[in-house]
Amino acid sequence: MQKELHPNSYRTVIFRDINANVSWLGRSCAKTRDTDTYEDGKEYPLIKLEISSESHPFFTGKMQFVDTAGRIDKFNKKFGKSRFAKKTAEETAPAEGATAEKEEA
Repeated sequence: MQKELHPNSYRTVIFRDINANVSWLGRSCAKTRDTDTYEDGKEYPLIKLEISSESHPFFTGKMQFVDTAGRIDKFNKKFGKSRFAKKTAEETAPAEGATAEKEEA
């Protein structure tokens, strides 16, 4: 095995499945800004998960609604005006006054 391949900064963190509202302690080196107090009264860094074995249909045996609505809207709001964004038909159509000016000339 290669030496110094894995980070040494592992620490105890709270993993929280935000859909099932279930938390557990684990160890991770992932960076996070959030912290929360666990059941033992101590404060730990918080890593939020959208899906885990507590909310995944394979493990629960039932379908649960996973809140993903609005992600496309958020993305378009954030990046919709960038130079890489696709133009809609309204944006690419010439203005009404522009066609009239060309016909007069």
